[in-house]
Amino acid sequence: MSIFEKLKSFIENDMSMQHIYQPAMLIELLKNEGFAAEEDIAKIFSDRDPTQIKYYVNKVRKMVGEVLANNGITRREKKVHLLNDYSELSKDEINALIELLESKLFSYEDKHGKKIWQHRSTDREAVSGSIRYQVILRAGRRCEACGESIENKPIDVDHIIPRSLGGKNDISNYQALCWECNTNKGNRYKTNFKELEKQYQHREKNCLFCNIQTNETKRIVEENTLAYVVLDAFAITANHSLIIPKRHVKDYFELTQAEINAVNQLIQSQKLQIDKKDKSVSGYNIGVNCGEAAGQTIFHCHIHLIPRRKDDVESPRGGIRNIIPGKGSY
Repeated sequence: MSIFEKLKSFIENDMSMQHIYQPAMLIELLKNEGFAAEEDIAKIFSDRDPTQIKYYVNKVRKMVGEVLANNGITRREKKVHLLNDYSELSKDEINALIELLESKLFSYEDKHGKKIWQHRSTDREAVSGSIRYQVILRAGRRCEACGESIENKPIDVDHIIPRSLGGKNDISNYQALCWECNTNKGNRYKTNFKELEKQYQHREKNCLFCNIQTNETKRIVEENTLAYVVLDAFAITANHSLIIPKRHVKDYFELTQAEINAVNQLIQSQKLQIDKKDKSVSGYNIGVNCGEAAGQTIFHCHIHLIPRRKDDVESPRGGIRNIIPGKGSY
């Protein structure tokens, strides 16, 4: 079999098409007399990736272009950027300016090295594959900021509170963001993040749930960075649990996204543990009282996880609707 027939057979019958990589690499090899450097092949992949192009178009328009325009150097007409008064430059002046710019580039690269591309590095803060899978699955395979599907945009696993600002390597501090939302977030809200980190440390002296964290830690059956679990002291059913954010916060509506992630993680974890040890459980009520009119008596947010069993009440129909008598049947 000739090499042509072997390649043709492989391309038509055996080449897996899980991505564009194999055909793109073979095209580059065929165009370059049978060999190509890894970096050149990688550039082909990058050139065919629309998300890379969109990323740098965004940089051109919202960062570089705006700065140069504000300084009167360039202007933008629709999607085209123009150098102001370019026609007045001589060829020698153009070459001299290019030489000056290249000098600036080389000097900057020599000084900062690989750090200038750290924001695009895929390994700057490695997240294990299993954790990444859990975070993306929890987000429904969509960006948690804009809702875009992973099928349309690459999804990053990002720290809600950045590591550089005190954020923890904890699944409750991870979120799924598309590259665009992740880039737009950046560290722009550095001051806000620092203030938020201080808020997470807030405890009230006379609060029952704040006190448990320091004086009754034996009651805690599970915890993560931002929340913890205790068994309800006045349990409605066996294994009735309370999931409580560590920060002193009035109710569910004041939780941050990181805290919502944290309490949800514990709700899921507790359900799995209860299911495993008590086969009689066949349902759950999850409830939160927000405000005195809704029955809240301890004004530190807490979420009830109440296991339910068949025939534990005469008529379970309506579930939480029964908090108002007569509203359970409809």
